[in-house]
Amino acid sequence: METYAVIMAGGVGSRFWPRSRERRPKQLLNILSEKTLIQNTRDRLDGLIPDKNVLVITNKLQAEQIQKQLPGIPAENIIAEPFGRNTAACIGLAAKIVEKRSPGAVMVVVPADHIIRDVPGFISILGKGIDFAREEKALVTIGIEPTRPETGYGYIQIEQNPFTDHIYKVSTFAEKPNFATAVRFVQSGDFFWNSGMFIWRSDVILEELALYLPETAKHLNELDSSVDNENFYPVLEEVYGKLKSISIDYGVMEKSTRVYLLKGSFSWSDVGSWEEIYNLEKKDDNGNVLEGKVFAEMVNDSYIYSPDIFTAVVGVDNVVVINTGDALLICRKDLSQEVKKVVEHLKLNNNSDIL
Repeated sequence: METYAVIMAGGVGSRFWPRSRERRPKQLLNILSEKTLIQNTRDRLDGLIPDKNVLVITNKLQAEQIQKQLPGIPAENIIAEPFGRNTAACIGLAAKIVEKRSPGAVMVVVPADHIIRDVPGFISILGKGIDFAREEKALVTIGIEPTRPETGYGYIQIEQNPFTDHIYKVSTFAEKPNFATAVRFVQSGDFFWNSGMFIWRSDVILEELALYLPETAKHLNELDSSVDNENFYPVLEEVYGKLKSISIDYGVMEKSTRVYLLKGSFSWSDVGSWEEIYNLEKKDDNGNVLEGKVFAEMVNDSYIYSPDIFTAVVGVDNVVVINTGDALLICRKDLSQEVKKVVEHLKLNNNSDIL
């Protein structure tokens, strides 16, 4: 039984504006590394899954750049969605392709924009999940052991007794909590961060999609005769026009009785905000991260990025300053998740030149 990787790479990284843009989003940037996030994502899976078994699900704006950044991946494996329909459609599409090419193959589904520094630990956990998914009709989600009461992540609660080594039946899914609830989750010992990484067989996830999202599954079935032939993209556009935008968590994972959590104890971040980048970067003696042509005086605990234009910051603490030349962002570090509202404003006002 073969194993495939599915790299979900269709997001725009709106919380990383103004560095992240629609045509060059977060996953295509070299953040905390000489390589880009998507290149590091592929590298982590090297040796476990060959290039021919790696699918990248992205969009029309990014497909060409991804092909350049991942030249080893066959062009037919870089799939451009005609428009975004959230993760249920993305995963269902990938499962259809995998099932056509290798019925019942194991799928390792990962976002393109995460940072994982303990690669051996990650690969070890993946191996356990692949073995489990190969033998069981299971939907496996990787849960990260929390190291702090984080309000930027969703959480997954497990049942007390392990089903097998490192694997637990899932009890509940919880949305991003407030701080007090996050503290309670971490103290309980049975809540894990929801990493958005999954392992399952292609036939199993398609069965669950048919059970819990029958309309989505019905429309995806229209792709059956067009996978890997010249009619694929015309049919795909027609199919996607009928699909609702639903996440795999909301549409399937929160409802299925086959969901298991695989404990991940490796270091992990979904790099979901500028504050998270600040937390991961090395700081100077004043607790600052300064990148580019930057002067900082009486500044503490801040992240300042300006690679091309001289930027001076004086007398402020706990701020994020991002200067890309055509746009400038200044915000409180603890409110950096709200940057996505800037992108919403730009879309409403048709400022496409800086989106």
